[in-house]
Amino acid sequence: MDLRDEPALIARYRKAHSQEEAWPEIREGIRQVGILEMEVYIQGNRLVMIVETPLDFNWDEAMSRLATLPRQAEWEEFVAQFQQCDKNATSDQKWRMMERIFYLYE
Repeated sequence: MDLRDEPALIARYRKAHSQEEAWPEIREGIRQVGILEMEVYIQGNRLVMIVETPLDFNWDEAMSRLATLPRQAEWEEFVAQFQQCDKNATSDQKWRMMERIFYLYE
């Protein structure tokens, strides 16, 4: 996902995702849908998210459930101001699965 290429907005987005500022309901919701670990990396205005899940994890089901959890819609509306995507998009519409094309240990 890409953020709006505005340094002030990127700084606010970073702060919103810091340990001090991240909404506890969002962290809890991520765990409730079965996500074990989540990392978001930034380079300029480009974001990449890495998600660790159980082997039987169903992304579509989890994202559908996540959208119904407390404060999730409010969070999506809040972060939409920073992101280059539809302001009404849900998390599963913003974050798309990538195909791994290289793995050193294979």
